[in-house]
Amino acid sequence: MPHRLGQREQKLPTCDPDKTQLLEGKVDWRGRIATKDKHGGQGPSSLILGTFACENMASLVLGVTLVTYFNGVMHYDVADAATQVTNYSGTSYILTVLVAILADTYIGRFKAVLISCWIEFLGLGLLAFQAHYSKYKPPQNCNILDPTSTCEKVGGKNAAFLFIALYLVALGSAGIKSALPSHGADQFDENDKKEALQMSSFFNWLLLAVCIGGSISTTFIVWIQENKGWDWGFFVSTMAMFLGAIIFCVGLPWYRIFVIKGSSAITEIFQVYVAAIRNRNLQLPEDSADLYEIDEDNEAAIPAEFLPHTDTYKFLDKAAIQTSQQQYERPNHWKLCRVTQVENAKILLSMIPVFCCTIIMTLCLAQLQTFSIQQGFTMDTRITNKFHIPPASLPIIPIIFLIIIIPVYDQIIVPILRKFTGIPTGITYLQRVGVGLVLSALSMTAASILEVKRKQVARDNNMLDAIPILQPLPISVFWLSIQFFIFGIADMFTYVGLLEFFYSQAPKELKSVSSCFLWTSMSIGYFLSSIVVKVVNKATKKITNSGGWLVGNNFNRNHLNLFYLMLAVLSMVNFGIYLIVASRYKYRVQKSASDQDDSRVYALMEMKKSQVEN
Repeated sequence: MPHRLGQREQKLPTCDPDKTQLLEGKVDWRGRIATKDKHGGQGPSSLILGTFACENMASLVLGVTLVTYFNGVMHYDVADAATQVTNYSGTSYILTVLVAILADTYIGRFKAVLISCWIEFLGLGLLAFQAHYSKYKPPQNCNILDPTSTCEKVGGKNAAFLFIALYLVALGSAGIKSALPSHGADQFDENDKKEALQMSSFFNWLLLAVCIGGSISTTFIVWIQENKGWDWGFFVSTMAMFLGAIIFCVGLPWYRIFVIKGSSAITEIFQVYVAAIRNRNLQLPEDSADLYEIDEDNEAAIPAEFLPHTDTYKFLDKAAIQTSQQQYERPNHWKLCRVTQVENAKILLSMIPVFCCTIIMTLCLAQLQTFSIQQGFTMDTRITNKFHIPPASLPIIPIIFLIIIIPVYDQIIVPILRKFTGIPTGITYLQRVGVGLVLSALSMTAASILEVKRKQVARDNNMLDAIPILQPLPISVFWLSIQFFIFGIADMFTYVGLLEFFYSQAPKELKSVSSCFLWTSMSIGYFLSSIVVKVVNKATKKITNSGGWLVGNNFNRNHLNLFYLMLAVLSMVNFGIYLIVASRYKYRVQKSASDQDDSRVYALMEMKKSQVEN
């Protein structure tokens, strides 16, 4: 009998708590509770990275060539074309907030990404359709860069067609940017030490996916636009987006899908402010334990939903003051909020100063995507006598460098830094952001110096009024790669650091919304860029012969160097403010997995243990 029992024990599966653990709050595509052995992890997250790479392959080219499309095909002035592009980019990023709220509250992150993929696919298809048929464009029998030519600007139904297509792309791109990073991070358990490190790597690989997609976008697709036409360029972008949607759908059986509650977490944040205002005349209790909180021993309570009280932003604590009368009533959440709800509001409020300090960096990025590309059209683009590099492909230089350095940074530099600092990510999120802000200021300084050099070449060769396409300046376009290179490294530090920072610090119900802090920052930066250009032109109208620093299509006669210098100064002032903000920020305390011994999560493991013991 003992021998037979031993055989029986050998047949029973051993219990591996890490693999059999159920994941509270996450389900599979059929609505069943997800498990670590079947769902999530690095495999499904790789498909998500593939989708992000394809989306960036499809859309990144728009950021560097749309100014040329608006200027050369739709016949907008350069400044107006730059404004249209920054407005498009700004709208796309601001829409991330709307989609994120829908994703976190009503439709879920997976569905938000899926719908957004097909919306962007439709928008790109419409752009390709318009670019192919001449009747949907203004007459092309003129040269917008020739001051003697009179070009008809796109208008009427054709302009409506253009902007409908463009803003469908903006909406689709917004949905992917807002929900996809959070959905990717959902594939990891941040309370599991091993998976927490994998999640940190995921954000680094996310930038690598952007770079891989961007490298194809700024070379292959730009080359197609330059040599085969805009219609073929937009068509390839459309196919790239189609591929990304298919890759995303393939991972459906293996995804960990975050369960939405159907109630708005954003609403709960507003309730805190309303309740705090209503209770402003009430006296805070001396002991914070007297503030209102539901019973943590309640069967329906989930340990992860309880946050300890903190002493910051005490005025919000008044939202949790419970009067004697309210003790016997069902709480009205517009008058009384639980401590955890108040703490969530504090977390978001504390992140806002960090968010504000990143806006100037996007303002600088907008100039690289518009004015720097147009600078390139005035310069010598030859690599050899027969091969020319399109100016819109210049971002490939920092992208190639990033493709090389990101794996090195993630696999070599971070582990070395981790040994010295004891921080899983090597350096803190805010330190990483700070490095990027300094580099963005250096990038603008380099851009200003290069523009002085470029204009001096034009002056020395008596080419201040030369038509760029017919007479490029005898200075290599590769000089522009310096400013792109420095800013590319700044990207690696700041934007990835911000994504990690916002995701790790935000309440779990607001993960998608928190990642939108980054995209909203970029949105404001792009909109601010349009405003700054107009304000600068108006302020310098009477002190320049050209009628403003950035007026007209002739870069040799304007004062772009002074504009870049102004941005460099603004960036350094912004960094000084950021140092104060970052030094005062207190990181959210993360609970370890051992603190979250939810009986429902471990029920299956306990059952298997008892089977083995019996």
